[in-house]
Amino acid sequence: MLTLPNLLTLSRIFAVPLLAFLLWWPDWRLGYAIGFVVYCVIGFTDYLDGYLARAQGTVSKLGQFLDPIADKIMVAAVILVLAAQGYMRGPYVGDLHVIAGLIILVREIAVSGLREFLGPLKVSIPVSRLAKWKTTFQLVSLGALILGGAVHGAPCVMRGDCGPLADQWVHLVGLASLWAAAVLTLITGWDYMRVGIKHMD
Repeated sequence: MLTLPNLLTLSRIFAVPLLAFLLWWPDWRLGYAIGFVVYCVIGFTDYLDGYLARAQGTVSKLGQFLDPIADKIMVAAVILVLAAQGYMRGPYVGDLHVIAGLIILVREIAVSGLREFLGPLKVSIPVSRLAKWKTTFQLVSLGALILGGAVHGAPCVMRGDCGPLADQWVHLVGLASLWAAAVLTLITGWDYMRVGIKHMD
């Protein structure tokens, strides 16, 4: 059922390869600037498709199926490309920031599997307030890392010319938000797993 909300959701999926292409060259500031705009548009359509579906009464099974998939595809693609291009490197700990991205990816896969397991049992997992904060930090972190590529260029730890930390503040905001999202990911992931374990006997 290709309603407008579902078409918007599909557009988010089809926009992911374009976003990955724009982020592929770590020193291409214009690409990262355009990529940030594309990322923001994807985020806006994520809000818009849900709002229109509820307002028009056109919530469909196709939309319920596609919406979380579109979110996870975008997040996974951005994390992988940014990690590959060195944007998850930072001062002091270098590549260890990749662990935060890995935590997020593992949680997304685990929770998706848990939801699939609980579906036939008619058990739903409500989205908690902490999970919403996790999503907020996650979106802010990836957006800031992309914007940092437009504002600062590639992280200074790649260029070997690190100056004051204030010269790369957008990138640092992205890394800090990424770790905040990772911590909340562990907390909410454990909460979801506790619900699932109760139904595995």
